[in-house]
Amino acid sequence: MLQIRDIPDLDRDGPRSQTTMAYEVIRSDILNGRHVPEKKLKIQELAEELEVSPGAVREALSRLVPEQLVVSRDQRGFAVAPLSIADLQDLTDLRCEIEAVALRRSVEHGDVDWEAGILAAEHRLRGEPVIVGDTEPKLNPEWVTRHAAFHQALVSACGSRRLLALHNQLYEQSERYRGLSLHIDAERNVPDEHHAIVELALAREADRLVDVTVEHLRRTTNLIVEAARQSEPAAAAG
Repeated sequence: MLQIRDIPDLDRDGPRSQTTMAYEVIRSDILNGRHVPEKKLKIQELAEELEVSPGAVREALSRLVPEQLVVSRDQRGFAVAPLSIADLQDLTDLRCEIEAVALRRSVEHGDVDWEAGILAAEHRLRGEPVIVGDTEPKLNPEWVTRHAAFHQALVSACGSRRLLALHNQLYEQSERYRGLSLHIDAERNVPDEHHAIVELALAREADRLVDVTVEHLRRTTNLIVEAARQSEPAAAAG
């Protein structure tokens, strides 16, 4: 877990800096699965664990509500947002639309540095296994980081700070679901899918690039939905 002491150059005594630190740690723990879906987030416990004031934790949790990572329940405090098939499918639909806009803009405005960034990101990603651990398989944290960098590189030339922020937010929310697909034995070559996306980006074939990328995203969603339905049939109702 990311600790408060690991975040440099922040005044621990200031109320604003405490809120920022609490926000970053809690957010990271939700995205990484340390705080599981629907877990009650107790303000006093988090304040003691993170060594910040309860007020800082409360404000940090409030900041996570609009990001749909935390839900506020009347008279019952805060909890980690639940996961559901319906939410994932809705998230994927929106993500595909935003991805299409960002990719088309990047193809139009991208320069040689954009192309080099994509190639470098793919090269770094290809060398990492997706899953690590023999007795208890889990997502490889380094692969997760490099995978995010790869998809960010593809849209990095879109020219809009707000579009990039929205793209990143949707990506991070969708990553909460990825672990559900670990145990599905699918005939899929993800590195080859990534390479096909890279080739289309470098060839500036915007229409094909969007089609192939959207297919890539939806294939992941379909695997996660399949895994969820196999493990918890009741979840199919969303």
